[in-house]
Amino acid sequence: MFAKLKESIEAIALMPVSEERKEILIPLAEFIQKKNHAGERINLNFICTHNSRRSHLSQIWSQVMAEHFSIKNVFCYSGGTEATAMFPKVAETLEGQGLEIQRLSEPANPVYAVKYAEDAHPVICFSKKYDDAFNPVSGFAAIMTCSNADAGCPFIAGAEKRIPIKFEDPKSSDGTPEMDRTYLERSLEIAAEMHFVMQSVKR
Repeated sequence: MFAKLKESIEAIALMPVSEERKEILIPLAEFIQKKNHAGERINLNFICTHNSRRSHLSQIWSQVMAEHFSIKNVFCYSGGTEATAMFPKVAETLEGQGLEIQRLSEPANPVYAVKYAEDAHPVICFSKKYDDAFNPVSGFAAIMTCSNADAGCPFIAGAEKRIPIKFEDPKSSDGTPEMDRTYLERSLEIAAEMHFVMQSVKR
């Protein structure tokens, strides 16, 4: 992994996760554990309304933490109930934490390649519906990262397990002096919780 990202993970590892949140996160760890024990591909699809902020942060940090703890066959995706665009502040925040991000296209809904190590395949991020052809069609965990998506999608076709892990939307800070701090706090919170999840998986 990149040196700056390693430093970020060392700090994230010291962040506390409350017992209440651990109870919410354990079902995801158990899903990964079961698939890992069986030697199966582990597909995780993080779903939020617009697939613009929380779902992308969750997708990227879960992939990073799986690599950090050497859990193989983990493939992380994201989607929404509608497609918009990955919000630029998400990329900017992650770059500040040590990830390398390349913008591959310039349309209204750009495609980003997010790298956490020189020798690893990048995480491909762009806004899409959760059932987009880019995402897995069966055998995946659908992780609902916001209340609207959880309520608006009573059924996720192909999902083997549905797990609600909701985060507050940093969008509320857009255009305010608190914007940078809020996005960093949300990124750190999600990173710490994905660290807990992957650390909980027994190899």
